[in-house]
Amino acid sequence: MPVIFTRKSEERSIVHDIVRIPVPYSPIMVESKEIVVHRFEPSKSSPEHELIFLHGIKNHNIPYLMWFAEWFARARVRTWFLILPYHGERAPKDWEGGEPFFSSSPSWCVQRFNEAVKDVLEVHAFIRNEAGSTLPISVMGVSFGGMIAIMALAQNPSFYKGIVCCAGGDWHWINWHSPYLERVRKEYAEKANEFGCRTEKDCVEKYRKNVEEVIKSFDSLDDIFKKSPITCYHYDPASFAPFVRQKILFVQPLFDRIIPRQSYRILRSFLKHKKVLFLPTGHKSFYLLRRFVARTVLNFLKR
Repeated sequence: MPVIFTRKSEERSIVHDIVRIPVPYSPIMVESKEIVVHRFEPSKSSPEHELIFLHGIKNHNIPYLMWFAEWFARARVRTWFLILPYHGERAPKDWEGGEPFFSSSPSWCVQRFNEAVKDVLEVHAFIRNEAGSTLPISVMGVSFGGMIAIMALAQNPSFYKGIVCCAGGDWHWINWHSPYLERVRKEYAEKANEFGCRTEKDCVEKYRKNVEEVIKSFDSLDDIFKKSPITCYHYDPASFAPFVRQKILFVQPLFDRIIPRQSYRILRSFLKHKKVLFLPTGHKSFYLLRRFVARTVLNFLKR
């Protein structure tokens, strides 16, 4: 199936195209058989950088986060806003977006997270090979998108830089303490998972009471899959963080109630080449400081 370009709009300063690329896997929903990317680029000047942007989970994140893509394009950063699997037009119309990612089964989640990572790597390859760009390619992810960004950065060292906003690691803290994961906790309680985890106590005492020591034992990406005591390490951003060699701008809202502070701490601690930007906001209200964040990202990319 060929790559398809569709002109979405053309303004005085930016051009907005939609690019459709065949997925390199078999999705569980036919709507996700194509990677859908919104490409924003300056119309009257040459771009100086390529940026793949990854939104958060659920469809409501998509429209307002596209503001960043438009702003970056006006600043001569060609931005590829990737619609993640099972979101937007890549999901059934009656979905809120991202439903397959809400699961108590680590084996299931590994597959779904890897699909999202494959999309990112495929877009990177498309920019470099089919589009023929020789510009630096970076990736920015917000919340769930930040987790996917970490995994992609670790697996492809040719990314130039990474920006991780409102994202954490260690599934213990996210699964059992984030209000967004209430449906997953109900699933644990009703039927457990394939490892017998039904409560937070099961999770911690059996498999995750020494998370940092386990992650420190990983000497390579392969070790994540060979040494982990349970499969949830296989899609934990904290597991991949030690293998991120790029410079990272780590954006953390100080009053986030969605991502627990312990989750932020562990992911941040394993990133070796990071600059941390603390914001006096919550998880969603960071958007009120979007212009400040966008300017900081632009300066970070240009350094």
